[in-house]
Amino acid sequence: MVLDLVLKHAFFEGTATLGTLAERSKLSASIIHSLYRYLQKEQLCDTKTMIGNDYEISLTTKGRSMAEVALKKSHYAGAAPVALPDYKRAVTEQAVPVRVTADRLRATLSDLVVPENVIQELGVALVTGGALLLYGPTGNGKTSIAERIHRVFTDLVYVPYAIEVSGQILTIFDPLIHRAEQKQPAGADPRWVLCRRPMVKVGGEMRAEMLDARVDEVTRVCIGPLQMKANNGILLIDDFGRQRITPRELLNRWIVPMDRRTDVLSLWSGVSFEIPFELLVVFATNLPLSDLAEDAFMRRLKNKIKIEDMSEDLFRELLRRVCQQHQLPCPPEMEEYISRECLKHAGDALRACFPADLAALVRGIAAFEQRPPTLEKHDVDRALNVYFVH
Repeated sequence: MVLDLVLKHAFFEGTATLGTLAERSKLSASIIHSLYRYLQKEQLCDTKTMIGNDYEISLTTKGRSMAEVALKKSHYAGAAPVALPDYKRAVTEQAVPVRVTADRLRATLSDLVVPENVIQELGVALVTGGALLLYGPTGNGKTSIAERIHRVFTDLVYVPYAIEVSGQILTIFDPLIHRAEQKQPAGADPRWVLCRRPMVKVGGEMRAEMLDARVDEVTRVCIGPLQMKANNGILLIDDFGRQRITPRELLNRWIVPMDRRTDVLSLWSGVSFEIPFELLVVFATNLPLSDLAEDAFMRRLKNKIKIEDMSEDLFRELLRRVCQQHQLPCPPEMEEYISRECLKHAGDALRACFPADLAALVRGIAAFEQRPPTLEKHDVDRALNVYFVH
C-alpha cells in the first residue's frame, strides 16, 4: 500500500525529490529512502540529479505502468494512512469532555438573547452527556444555539488524514470541516493534523448513504461517513425530520451507537469494522415530536430542550441589539410599535428571527431608494407588509 502511494505521488509529480515525496505522503525520510532503494533495485525509477543532499527522480516506463495499476484501484494520493487500532485509541483518548459552568455557557451564547431556563437546561444536558434534542416553533434560535455549543471547547484534537482498513484507505480529514492549527507541533506524526474539535452540520440534504463509508465512483477514493468526520466533536442534524432518511431510520441506525459509543461500518468489499462513536449529536427540529417517532424512541433521547417563543422583554432586548448592529436608532416607542405589530401579524407569537429579518428589509428598502436607512413608521410598515403572510 505504501509503495502504491509513493508511486502515485511520483506519477503525478513527473519529477520529484525524495523530500517532496516525504512531504506529500507524510512518511519519514528513512521510509522514503528505503522505498527509493527498492524503486532503484526494481528499475521503477531513474535518478535525474542531486539537489543539495536530495535526489530528484522520475518513474521509468515500468514504474509508470505500476502507478497506473495502482490508480485503477484508487486515485487516493494523499498522506499515508494510520492503522485502525491507532485511530480507535486516539479517538477514545480524545473523547469529548464537557466541563461547563453557567457563566461559561452564558459567555458562549453571549451574542444571542437566550432565556435563563434554556441556559440552565442546556448546561445540565451537556454535563450529563448523551444526544441533545432542541425543539419548538420555527424561528426561535434552535440552530443558532446549536451552532454555538462547540465554543465551550477550547482544547485541540488530532485527526488523521486517512486510516487503513483491510487494505483499503478511508479518508477522514476534511479541510472544510476540520480547522487545522496553523502551526503544527514539531516532532508529531505528520499523518495526524492538530485541529479544533470539529463541528459538522447537515440539514435536509442528509441521506442514508452518508452514514456509511462510500466510494466515489470517479476517483475510487473511499470517504469516511459524517459521524467519523465529527468524532471528538459535534454533529448537528438541523431540520430533523426533513432529511431524505426518515427519523425512524436514523434513530434505528444510531440508537445503539449513541448508547454504547461504538459504531459498525462496512466497506464496499463487504468488510465490517468498529469505530468509536465519540461525538455529541445535536438534533434541531420545529416538527411536533409525535411526528418524528413514538414515545419509546423519544425516551432514548434523554436531553430534550424546548426553545419557546420569546417574552416581550427578551424580544425588545434582541431588537435593541439588532438595531445597534444595523446602526438603526430605535426609540422606546418604536420598540413598542414593532413588538405590538409583530404580535398582531404572527398570531400572538414573538419569534427571535423577527428583528434581524425586519432590519434587513428596512435596510433593503432604503438601499433600493438610495437613501440612508431609518426606523420610521412608514418603512417599518412596508417591511412588515413584505415579511408577514396576509
